[in-house]
Amino acid sequence: QVQLVESGGGLVQAGGSLRLSCAASGSISSIYGMSWYRQASGKGREWVSTINTGGGSTNYADSVKGRFTISRDNAKNTVYLQMNSLKSEDTAVYYCNWATWTGRSYWGQGAQVTVSS
Repeated sequence: QVQLVESGGGLVQAGGSLRLSCAASGSISSIYGMSWYRQASGKGREWVSTINTGGGSTNYADSVKGRFTISRDNAKNTVYLQMNSLKSEDTAVYYCNWATWTGRSYWGQGAQVTVSS
């Protein structure tokens, strides 16, 4: 069974940077979007960013626009989230999601990001 494995989370001071990675353990076909979501303690899951596999267009939540960058490496079957100028409000568990044209959706196990002020 294909799994998404996340890495790169951790503790960082406000203003610092982290890069999250999300790699598939196998081949996933018919992917149309790769996204990152996050969930802060006691809050619902929030969409952060998406990159489309067609033309590679990207979209960001207003709260992270200009600070976060999503990218992908097709050869490595991996999507990244570069997070710069981190704020305490970015503290959350970050999840990657790959959506396919078949309707199936894959989720990573989550990576904790903690930003200290």
